[in-house]
Amino acid sequence: MNLKDEYNEAFVVDLAAKIYAKASSFNSISFTKSILNTSWENKELKERVRWISENINAHLQLPYQKQLVILLEIAPNYRGLRGFIFPDFVQVFGLNDLKTSFTALELFTQYSTAEFAIRPFIELYPKETIQQIIDWSLHKNQHLRRLASEGSRPRLPWATPLRSFIHNPKPMLPILEQLINDESEYVRKSVANHLNDISKNHPELVLQLAKKWHGNSKNSNWIIKHGLRTLLKKGNKKALAIFDLDNSSELSIENLHLSNNKIKIGDFIYFEFNIINHSDITRNIRLEYKIDFVKANGSTSKKVFQISEFYLKPKSLKFFKRKQSFKELTTRKHYSGQHKISFYVNGDEKGNITFALVN
Repeated sequence: MNLKDEYNEAFVVDLAAKIYAKASSFNSISFTKSILNTSWENKELKERVRWISENINAHLQLPYQKQLVILLEIAPNYRGLRGFIFPDFVQVFGLNDLKTSFTALELFTQYSTAEFAIRPFIELYPKETIQQIIDWSLHKNQHLRRLASEGSRPRLPWATPLRSFIHNPKPMLPILEQLINDESEYVRKSVANHLNDISKNHPELVLQLAKKWHGNSKNSNWIIKHGLRTLLKKGNKKALAIFDLDNSSELSIENLHLSNNKIKIGDFIYFEFNIINHSDITRNIRLEYKIDFVKANGSTSKKVFQISEFYLKPKSLKFFKRKQSFKELTTRKHYSGQHKISFYVNGDEKGNITFALVN
């Protein structure tokens, strides 16, 4: 089932009934017919969310604050994805009433998420909204702490980028500082993603923060590792050094073999190799491979795949065998041509092998 199908006819009818139960002046029949018009099937997820929000406002003909009283009462019935409509309603119709809207988002995000809805407030009222976000970062509820980080991410997926924070992320650093040791995995994932967003434009700033925070706690170490993932995939030596993964001397890839040097699009290959530690000490190793995928215009683009992180004893080797699929995906279309697989140890290439992908 497509995500947009969470918003179906049964959902609209149920929502109409619940609003009508709280406001008898609400025309549930007109509301339902208006939403489920001839264009409904062609609307994607966010379009459906917005269309429902707009129809709630059009058919619940009350002042904004009284509309929210009703929506706050029924919102606990709609969790997760189905709860998107309530923060979206605030985003569209509440920009002129900060106090009421912040209170509503604080409650709605506990049933779903207000990460998208808070962003227009950040852009229009940065001073007031940043202070509100800081307050949420101190909240005992993990959903509010997570909103503080996730809603202010510079490059939040599905959302318009916060260009001011892309240019200058420093206003958000006190929030990340507050949450770097958070006990909630839900919050920690958001903080890591926020750091990763920043690293794409300000790698040196994120590296400074990582050095400062690494070693504070198990939780901070986890956040930093995931927050540096883009830099680690790029083989950034400063990022690798934080985890003692920057030295590849006396480490080699040998006996590299492919199961076939020509495969069809849709098939798969196996590759195998040994990684050898020639030194006299145990080594900490990050092992990856990168594939140069051929694009439609004949050029190539690299995709990084991590194999493992592990310790390798002195004068020893470890054997690896992996399967790589070339099945067509919604996120990647394959094209025929010469492909290359390169193998990286602690950020340095240690060998490669080529094969032909054919139709």
